[in-house]
Amino acid sequence: MAKGYVRHKETHEHLAVYGQTPEVMVISCCDSRVTPEGIFNVGPGELFVFRNVANLVPPCETDSGHHGTSAAIEYAVTALKVKHIVVMGHAKCGGIQAFRENAGTSNLEGAFIGRWIKLLEPAAISLACMPVDKIDDPQLAMEYAGVRQSLVNLGTFPFVEEAIQNGSLSLHGAWFDIGSGELRVMDPDTERFAPAEPASIQAAE
Repeated sequence: MAKGYVRHKETHEHLAVYGQTPEVMVISCCDSRVTPEGIFNVGPGELFVFRNVANLVPPCETDSGHHGTSAAIEYAVTALKVKHIVVMGHAKCGGIQAFRENAGTSNLEGAFIGRWIKLLEPAAISLACMPVDKIDDPQLAMEYAGVRQSLVNLGTFPFVEEAIQNGSLSLHGAWFDIGSGELRVMDPDTERFAPAEPASIQAAE
């Protein structure tokens, strides 16, 4: 921590005085092997990052529950005015694996984890009925499907939809391979993932 602070001392001092103005929000998995700042090679203050199990975005709900992910999205869009939201999945995702191994059963463990990863059920249905990818790896296919579903769920938030409509916000899907370091991005038209070109990464920054 100390070394990192010293390396970016002037940046931290500027951020402390003038506040944060990131243009990109990244919704990523809380997996310790996935670090958005390192993947996108950016410094302090450049990304507004929210991490949760399996990088999931729930649909918009206005009940009395505690909605941490929704609150972070609302703050990013309405207060920070971010221009891009990137939902980034990753290889070997434990949340995705747990869902795949226990879907349709009552074996999902934990008072919170089981309910949370049930958010993947619409993605699993879409994957079964209308598969986008022709791949033999069910884990990878579900990781992609989870990203797509989270992008769909983002559109259920009125303030997100409004920002997209007025052209101030764009949504992006991405996937990171932990072993090789490869970043793949989703084509918004075909919804298929392909290795990122440098220009694609810069466009999302």
